[in-house]
Amino acid sequence: MSDQNPRFVSRLTRNTLALILAGGRGSRLKNLTQWRSKPSVPFGGKFRIVDFPLSNCINSGIRRIGVLTQYKAHSLILHIQRGWGFLRGEFGEFVELLPAQQRIESSWYEGTADAVYQNLDILRSHAPDYVLILAGDHIYKMDYGTMVAEHVESGADMTVGCIEVDLETAKEFGVMSVDDEHQVLEFSEKPDNPQHMPGRDDVALASMGIYVFNTKFLFEQLIKDADTPDSSHDFGKDIIPRVIEKYRIMAYPFNDVESGKQAYWRDVGTIDAFWSANLELIGVTPPLNLYDRSWPIWTYQEQLPPAKFVFDDEERRGMAVDSMVSGGCVISGATVRNSLLFSNVRVNSYSSVEDSVVLPDVNIGRNCTIRKAVIDRGCEIPEGTIIGEDAVADAERFLVSDGGVVLVTPEMLGQVIHHVR
Repeated sequence: MSDQNPRFVSRLTRNTLALILAGGRGSRLKNLTQWRSKPSVPFGGKFRIVDFPLSNCINSGIRRIGVLTQYKAHSLILHIQRGWGFLRGEFGEFVELLPAQQRIESSWYEGTADAVYQNLDILRSHAPDYVLILAGDHIYKMDYGTMVAEHVESGADMTVGCIEVDLETAKEFGVMSVDDEHQVLEFSEKPDNPQHMPGRDDVALASMGIYVFNTKFLFEQLIKDADTPDSSHDFGKDIIPRVIEKYRIMAYPFNDVESGKQAYWRDVGTIDAFWSANLELIGVTPPLNLYDRSWPIWTYQEQLPPAKFVFDDEERRGMAVDSMVSGGCVISGATVRNSLLFSNVRVNSYSSVEDSVVLPDVNIGRNCTIRKAVIDRGCEIPEGTIIGEDAVADAERFLVSDGGVVLVTPEMLGQVIHHVR
């Protein structure tokens, strides 16, 4: 449909309202979400996680967007106010913040479905033909217009975006089985024994937490769910299993348009996954291309000077190899290898940073050695600190992940940070 009549897809996206569920705590990220929600966690040198679904919406031609916030949302709200105010209200474009404000119930959002239900009056006022519901905590680039077009073409009431994952990973997702037409036959949320795909005993078909609804159908199901006493008010746990027998629920495999293979998608919900996904970006040909001008990732761009590398003495050479270094950074007589440095990071003389992700506004003192670490925003690393060489010593001061990544936050260093993170 989209190849034959691309304007039809543009009309579909123009009549689609996107809702990004961005209220999650992300507890598996441990101390990284102590003061911020998971969608507002920095990623990729200059972005926040929420920038990816937001950018996908803009690049797909969906410019009516609501962001549903709840857990420690100040950092997220400030980021969106600063970086996403460029849409023109005169043209019907907007990014609306929809905090939990007890519009219908006297409680906070109790589940993904309840979060949307509590904003029904706002949704009705926008009168969309289709509602696209997105998770705000995954890293990927996706044209939602194609998904909406296939939803309409298939005659579906609801369409679920899906990917193939290994069986162990599938235990953290909604798992579905489909027929030859990709109609969903069964759906189980976070099963202990995920059902594998036919002919593939090593993978399961998992929900991405991306749904397209016909608006009338969505409203009907949300109201019905709200009136169900034993419901947990969640799309995966309650609504999808309840509707698959009676209605046409379709699966949309997220595949690369050119290769037909599964496209890039990362759940950065653990410290190990977060560290790994960031360091993937520094490769010669990374699986996620941030330099793709046809699909830019938009964000709030602080005005900073270029990165600077100073001193060229044998034992005091400012250099970075196989790394990404953001604006405002100063590498002063230090060595950075295979690492990603966010903005305003300073690495001082005789220090070494390797296999690490360093978030903004970090100062690393002289004679420090840092290996396989995630350094949270605002940390002041004292002179002579060694991280990543002695797991026992690291565990006494910091958090060491299952994969051996050392997470360091200001609080672990005895530092109190008062600015927004």
